[in-house]
Amino acid sequence: MLYCPPLRFNPGRVNFYESSLFMRTLFAKSALLPNGWASDVEIDIAESGDIAAVRTGVTNSAAPQLQGAVLPGMPNLHSHAHQRAMVGLAEKAGQSQDSFWTWREAMYAYLGKMQPQQLQAVAAQLYVEMLKFGYTNVAEFQYLHHDQNGNPYANRAEMTLRCLQAARDAGIGITLLPVLYRYAGFGGQAPVPGQKRFLNDADGFLEIVDELQKAVAEDSNAVVGIAPHSLRAVTPELLNHVLASFSTGPVHIHIAEQIPEVEACLEWSGKRPVEWLLENFAVDQRWCLIHATHLTDQEITTLANSGAVAGICPTTEANLGDGIFPTASYLQQAGVFGIGSDSQVSINPAEELRWLEYAQRLTTNGRNVLAAEAGASTGRTLFDGALAGGAQACGRNIGKLEVGCRADLVVLDSDHPRLVGRSGDDLLDSWIFGCDDNPVKDVFVGGNQVVADGVHIFEPRIEEEFKAAVVELNSSS
Repeated sequence: MLYCPPLRFNPGRVNFYESSLFMRTLFAKSALLPNGWASDVEIDIAESGDIAAVRTGVTNSAAPQLQGAVLPGMPNLHSHAHQRAMVGLAEKAGQSQDSFWTWREAMYAYLGKMQPQQLQAVAAQLYVEMLKFGYTNVAEFQYLHHDQNGNPYANRAEMTLRCLQAARDAGIGITLLPVLYRYAGFGGQAPVPGQKRFLNDADGFLEIVDELQKAVAEDSNAVVGIAPHSLRAVTPELLNHVLASFSTGPVHIHIAEQIPEVEACLEWSGKRPVEWLLENFAVDQRWCLIHATHLTDQEITTLANSGAVAGICPTTEANLGDGIFPTASYLQQAGVFGIGSDSQVSINPAEELRWLEYAQRLTTNGRNVLAAEAGASTGRTLFDGALAGGAQACGRNIGKLEVGCRADLVVLDSDHPRLVGRSGDDLLDSWIFGCDDNPVKDVFVGGNQVVADGVHIFEPRIEEEFKAAVVELNSSS
């Protein structure tokens, strides 16, 4: 059952954002609002897809009732869509000790084969899966820019535009993060052959940004940021040049993910990566530092004080053997954080939050390490923090059920065996720490229902296109 009125779509490829909308109201027996759980809630959704009004304690509502507890949709602040197609294909031991760096070679080989239509199909399937688990916005950190020979496409933004179209096909909000990648190592080292599809100078990169900004100018579910890949992949001069032309909007960067990266940065600059970045650039609330795994106590303090977001991807960081982010120390200093699915080994926000806490339990031999205070729910602490930090990192007015925010709603099935009889924070804790299967029932993005009774409304078509793309990729030389 769909709760929204019928939508009028353009013929051909479906584009959720060209549908005809009008003011409507939904009713929830229980909803998580910015000031806590509320009962008997009406939510008015404007034609724009924003929340126009929220009323609590409503009796005898005539609005369609959502069948479960209602939460804000979770932002996913770090995604490499292309990696969805190779999950599980780098789990064989090599001749020497495997690491992030050996995994990267396998990823480069797979990525080298991917064509534009294949990327679009893979991304659309990924975004459907994200929606089904409760992500309603994705920050797509996209660095596959050129063809297999390293030549720009006719439109330099071709590959990132494919991700935009995939988001529109699936109905997810998106923060487009074209990646600035020029070098192979600190100090402007020459790139390696596996990186030839990534490389741009400042002018080529800014042309991509300009094309994307034009593409989303009328799209209320998309924004454009930039992503210097890492301090390894840019020089200070190149990054300064690009930042001078991009004065507003999100800025994301991989940093301090691996110990060898920290050691190489020390050799190059005499500083650790986060230390060097914070001393040499005006890092503030629009920045998101992805991973930032290996930090000193002083770096934890300065990062927390900067207002930037730490983008933590626990399942990927575990899969790649990166290490454990010092979350407890960081949160004690009011650091801002969000979560991402990164390499797509998991596409479940509950699992990311679970392992964010479990990693701290394993290193401290304690329980409920990240709860805000005595008696506080650990799940609620993590969920609220990831909503706020994810929204900030994505540069969109999302992550809250309040007037002016996008109407991105997730409905948990209160009759799910692991959730039945629970309410409020107990229900949230039971989802995050107790559900192996998926209790997400319905999902709305910008007021449009995209998941109904656990099924995405265009799932069969998108899945078939994904399967065809993967078969092509696996059969190509």
